[in-house]
Amino acid sequence: MTDTVISSATKEVVIGFDRPFVTIGERINPTGRKLLAQEMKDGDFSRVEADAIAQVAAGAQMLDVNAGIPLADEPAMLAKAIRLVQSVTDVPLSIDSSIIEALEAGIAAYEGKPLINSVTGEDENLERVLPLVAKAGAAVVAISNDETGISEDPDVRFAVAKKIVERAADHGIPASDVVVDPLVMPIGAMGTAGQQVFALVRRLRDELHVNTTCGASNVSFGLPNRHAVTGTFLSMAIGAGMTSAIMNPMHTEVKTAVMAADVLAGHDPHCAAWITEFRDPTATGAGGARRGRSGRRRGASA
Repeated sequence: MTDTVISSATKEVVIGFDRPFVTIGERINPTGRKLLAQEMKDGDFSRVEADAIAQVAAGAQMLDVNAGIPLADEPAMLAKAIRLVQSVTDVPLSIDSSIIEALEAGIAAYEGKPLINSVTGEDENLERVLPLVAKAGAAVVAISNDETGISEDPDVRFAVAKKIVERAADHGIPASDVVVDPLVMPIGAMGTAGQQVFALVRRLRDELHVNTTCGASNVSFGLPNRHAVTGTFLSMAIGAGMTSAIMNPMHTEVKTAVMAADVLAGHDPHCAAWITEFRDPTATGAGGARRGRSGRRRGASA
């Protein structure tokens, strides 16, 4: 089965069908975060540093880094953010920009094999981004839309993904280095959004043999109790074959749903990660006997 290898200077992460789901932390992104955007524009990257550390502590195996701020020097800011994040964490990064110059600056600052986020199906975009990915020996996120926009027909989105995979091969980029984003739409606006993604992920796995990712929080946009929706969506997506997602690992409901899905999909051997995360450290005492709330062993004499 397909394995996509991403690395930092010292750590390797593998995204794959028979492997644990890979959580890519989403929070280093000024889009929709006015305070973070202003701080970064003013040269204050303390929140970037704090968010990087907190997401890794919460279980993120990778981090997405974005510096897309209007009227700012995005290439310089992205390079600075990447250097900073690499100085405080050892996880691999996703370099996130729609600006080719920013991607170039991010790649130049990066140590290891990054995930480039992203390329779309427009011919012009393909011919600008794919040579950069090939030259860097990187992996790339393939967004399944093109010049016609985001189709509501999953067959059209599959065709766009197939085109990107084939065009990547023309540039010497193997399918194992293409991670397809089938595009998650808000379920509150499109009632079939979940079903479309699950069907697409199965086809991408079975027909193109590529790994997949998504912006998971999009699915619950505008809904109350949205983290429960996002977590359930990810559980079902993992069941369909999704192998990674750009998400917030600090939302307990979402993280728990992902870990439980890994258990049930057979990607957490012996439930080791689940037990490590959720075992009550006070549940057993010497000799392994379970203790009650008072700390006494149940069944033991006074």
